[in-house]
Amino acid sequence: MIETNLSERSQATASKLFGRDQELRELDDFAARTTRDGAVLLLQGEAGVGKSVLLDAVVGRAAGAGTRVIRVSGVQFEADVSYAVLNQMLLPLVPDFVHLAEEHRATLTVALGLRSGQIPDRTAVARACLEVMRREAEAHPLMLVVDDLPWIDRPTATVLAFVARHLDGHRIGLITASRTGESYLFDQSGLPQLLVRPVGAGAAEDLLCTNFPEMAPPVRRRVLAEARGNPLALLELPDALDATQLTAREALPDVLPLTEAIESLFASRLGQLSKEARDLLLLAALESSGDVRLLRLAAGREGVPAVLAPAEHAKLIEVDEQAGRMHFRHPLVRSAIVESSTNVERRQAHRTLAAHFPRDPERRAWHLAESSTEPNEAVAALLETAAHRKLRRGDAAGAVAALTRAAHLSPQATDRGRRLAEAAYLGAEVTGELSSASHLLNQARILDPELGGSLHAAAAAAWVLVNGDGIIDTAHRLLVTAIENGSHGYDAGNTDLIDALYMLLIICWWAGREEFWPPLFEAIDRLVPEPPEIIWLMSRAFPDTARATADVRRQLAALIDRQGAEFDPGTLVRVNTSAVYLDLLAGCRDSAWRLVESGRAGGAVRSSLACFMHLCLDDFATGRWEESQRLADESLALTRAHGYDFIAWYSLFHQALLAAVRGEDAAMHRWADELTRVTTLRRAYGAARFAHHARTLSAIGRGDFESAFHHACDLSPAGTIAPYTPHALWVALDLVEAAMRTSRREHAEAHVEAMREACLDEVSPRLAMLTLAAGALVAPDTEAMTLFEGAVNAPEAETWPFDHARVRLLYGERLRRARATLEARQQLGAALKVFERLGAAPWAARATAELRAAGQQKPGLAVGTAAAGLTSQETEIALLAAEGLTNKQIGERLSLSPRTVGTHLYRIFPKLGIGSRAALRDALSRDTSADHTP
Repeated sequence: MIETNLSERSQATASKLFGRDQELRELDDFAARTTRDGAVLLLQGEAGVGKSVLLDAVVGRAAGAGTRVIRVSGVQFEADVSYAVLNQMLLPLVPDFVHLAEEHRATLTVALGLRSGQIPDRTAVARACLEVMRREAEAHPLMLVVDDLPWIDRPTATVLAFVARHLDGHRIGLITASRTGESYLFDQSGLPQLLVRPVGAGAAEDLLCTNFPEMAPPVRRRVLAEARGNPLALLELPDALDATQLTAREALPDVLPLTEAIESLFASRLGQLSKEARDLLLLAALESSGDVRLLRLAAGREGVPAVLAPAEHAKLIEVDEQAGRMHFRHPLVRSAIVESSTNVERRQAHRTLAAHFPRDPERRAWHLAESSTEPNEAVAALLETAAHRKLRRGDAAGAVAALTRAAHLSPQATDRGRRLAEAAYLGAEVTGELSSASHLLNQARILDPELGGSLHAAAAAAWVLVNGDGIIDTAHRLLVTAIENGSHGYDAGNTDLIDALYMLLIICWWAGREEFWPPLFEAIDRLVPEPPEIIWLMSRAFPDTARATADVRRQLAALIDRQGAEFDPGTLVRVNTSAVYLDLLAGCRDSAWRLVESGRAGGAVRSSLACFMHLCLDDFATGRWEESQRLADESLALTRAHGYDFIAWYSLFHQALLAAVRGEDAAMHRWADELTRVTTLRRAYGAARFAHHARTLSAIGRGDFESAFHHACDLSPAGTIAPYTPHALWVALDLVEAAMRTSRREHAEAHVEAMREACLDEVSPRLAMLTLAAGALVAPDTEAMTLFEGAVNAPEAETWPFDHARVRLLYGERLRRARATLEARQQLGAALKVFERLGAAPWAARATAELRAAGQQKPGLAVGTAAAGLTSQETEIALLAAEGLTNKQIGERLSLSPRTVGTHLYRIFPKLGIGSRAALRDALSRDTSADHTP
């Protein structure tokens, strides 16, 4: 809805905005950038400071230059109505929907309520919204103006936050206005802002002198003091004075604080209107669209414009009879109308409006709730239904608000407790509001002391426990008790039960103890008529992936392909979690990004934390390490901001892992130590084991294979794939390599046999590649070459660049020792390129050393060692010793005994003309320089 300025006087002075030269320059710059390649600007300032007038100015200039302007405003009383503001914004563009792709057209028409259908995800709505705006901007620049930003509904806030960050290269501008200090749902981080301050003393006095030349100096000084540079107060306070007061012939009244003073002015104008007019204005204020037809139906009478004429004359509203719309002249007018009404009048208005939204159950439910004076189960049930609708389309925060309001309207304590418990569960599991969840849970228990058996209460309590000072054992016992003693009858259609089973599965995974799992599997097996597909697949694919079947993988892959039409955060997270160890996360990236964007916008924050982890895992495996680092940093900040002290281990793991592969050992130990502290404090030993993955890679990177072997065995002992420890699959090759480097052939062979018996080739193509490589490490040369060839050329092998490059490195090392120098160089060179691209410094150094030993010259390397009479093996030993490796570490890397390494060094020193290990680096550098001397 378009909202114009409050008074004709301010309209008249719009062409000369006092004290706003700097703001107008910035607005002109914004408008110019809009017409070129898109722009965003957020205006902020106190009430009445002139934000709306500045919006008028930029709108007028933009429209005059041929830019299409769409102006809307948030409304306090519709802040919980999904897409209320987006509906206002897109209605003028509805005729253009016919040019959209079917997917975008269907998304928008359903979201705006133009047709029925599956409620779309907010990210899908945002993309479709951006597409229709882009098409409009192809014809002419488009400017979106949003006043009263704090009162826009959450889904619209999410969409606008997305649009604001995707305007580059398109002739679209977004400018918003909000009061300073108000909290709102729109994510403003990183967006340009303009703080609109009160005008200076000189400009304020000029404004008064221009508009009120008859004002006496003492009165002017008093008004200036009371207004404190606020333009709206400067213009409106004198209007409250009669002629005798204005000219100082009568004493001025006491001046109230600024906002109350201005609202009291509006209230006095309202008091001069007829009751019919005030009732109509109240309906308009609570309904917000300004649709005169709707006001006529709600009021049950014709001649609405005539009734509202006195309000228009009082400069409170503006009626456009041709368009059939009524606009408030300033956002504060709406507040004043509501504040000046009685509770009885407001409730009656809400009841009237509820009767006119039969096809919009959410608005109807909220209006009925606002009209209720006492508990009402029928209204509470409508709100609960509205909450579930919100949840299905991904508006978890809106669902929590609706459930909380429904609880307050519930006559029975058990219903109040149940609804509060569900709100608490959503707060902890989806929206990330742990403190609020804890408060709601406590309220629920006070209302219903028997709530201990509630599944949602148990799940919410488990979340609060593990992120506080509680331990996993208590959370596990709480959930198992609630599930086993519940009155659900193991009904597979009971969503409370399925939510609790999912929570129990995650608790068991965190715990990392085999004895925790049986109650979960027993409960799933008892579900009737049969377990839901996702909980059954998750229980087979995730807890013990080494025992998963190829059929489970096929079913899960098919489910992932279908999740494009799914928007519920809980379902999406469960599907993505099931995909982790089967290496199917690539198909889950779109849904993961949707939830991450939702979390960034303040929606599904907790769900987004799981998706941050899923994206980081996939990024690491597929070589997107820079993105993985950015996401790990962001998710860590998000967990800390929302009090998820335990869940922070997700981010700590990725920090440690990335530091390990980059050779940043000090940072790796710092992150891994923190992960271990956070998890063991809560007896979450399964989560604690993740630190061993990073420690294993770090040890291998620095050539400490003894430590690598022990850390890998801490995940799963050599010779077995430990049950319910799926992460052990990711260090299986590391364990075999470390065992071979430390002369533990029997352990290496036993572990290869365990990998083969687990049929890991059926679990994922990546594990198939790693199993072949592990087998090659323990096989005789001829068989090893065949296995390595199979691993290097395995299906989808290059999808996993770091793992693939490591296999090529191992293959190249084996080829060099077999004196197949040319073939070795090919494998080592290819591996080196990948390591350098990824930034895997330790492995790049190792590949470089192997290439030197294979005789491949590269500028800057010590290639002239042959001139000193060093053999290729002596060259490799010299280079490794120069890097600081001990004889034992060199021996582990080259499959030699420490004694043999010492013997070689004894021969190397005299050939290089040195007498100690400390002189190796300089000697090799001199040799390099000599080798390149012309």
